[in-house]
Amino acid sequence: MAPYNDIVLFHYSFSPYAKRVIWYLALRGIEYAQCIQPPALPREDINALGVKYRRIPILSIGRDVYCDTRLILQKLEEKFPSGAIGASDPEQKAVQKLLETWTIDGGVFSRAAQAIPPEMPLLNDPKWVKDREDYMGRSWAKENIAKGRPEALAHLREAFQLLESTLLADGRQWILKTKQPTLADIEAIWPFHWLSTMEGGLPPSLFGKDHFPKVYAWIDRFSTAVKVARSSAPKVTTLKGSEAIQHVTQAGLAEPDGEVDAQDPLGLKKGQDVESWPIDSGFNHRDRGQLVALTRQEVVLKTQAKIGHKDVHIHHPRTNFRIRAVSGGGESKL
Repeated sequence: MAPYNDIVLFHYSFSPYAKRVIWYLALRGIEYAQCIQPPALPREDINALGVKYRRIPILSIGRDVYCDTRLILQKLEEKFPSGAIGASDPEQKAVQKLLETWTIDGGVFSRAAQAIPPEMPLLNDPKWVKDREDYMGRSWAKENIAKGRPEALAHLREAFQLLESTLLADGRQWILKTKQPTLADIEAIWPFHWLSTMEGGLPPSLFGKDHFPKVYAWIDRFSTAVKVARSSAPKVTTLKGSEAIQHVTQAGLAEPDGEVDAQDPLGLKKGQDVESWPIDSGFNHRDRGQLVALTRQEVVLKTQAKIGHKDVHIHHPRTNFRIRAVSGGGESKL
């Protein structure tokens, strides 16, 4: 077996999205390596792999690079099926998917990001503020954050109340009434956990434990479960950037070439030059390459690492990503 299952997770420690994958790997006991990245661009290690996608985390398995936590978690479920923690029956799968959509696309995380306190030390760093503005496409000036925070808190109070009065109302330990946390818990908990551990993130007068006791008890249980899982999980190997690049570029591809759906509305062809990029955040950075596969769930592009010049396959989900054919000169075909 390849060391650390050929997995390298590129992330930085306080990324709430990265926590989704880190928790999953811990709860599953899957061995992996990590390569710590700077919170703001540039990220030279990722750039060296030929990847333009700017969001964190990304996860490589061999020379396949997976972007977006929705796709990353799906791939880990598929590649490590024994002991998978995703929902199994159709109803539970629907709940799990709806929670993913609610927290990521339904406004919970975007409101959480708008609720960060203007006193946060990172907001005094012009480089980080500029990077966040490039990432989100909106101002991160302190005065604008302070102005928008009350509205964000109002929306978040509604989100807390939804969990308190519905899914957690009957006293269940975990979202799907399981004995241990599952992927559905990860899909639901991450923005609430992030805010609850952020100094000054949630005013106690509105979000105290007396207001939402079941939500906070769930967060505490989850934190304990992850801590226990980590104590018995394989130790995470930390790689320097050069080591991670070498590992990825010297590995094989984790997946064979797929097919391009002939019925896909975009009408793209296998081997065609395309670009793909997210349209909700990080949209100023586009990956380009030859189309390797296109399904209802993902698009796969073939590009080349800048170091070693090996082919790298970049995987994006279809949700909130745009795919467009480009000409040989690299210009978009409108």
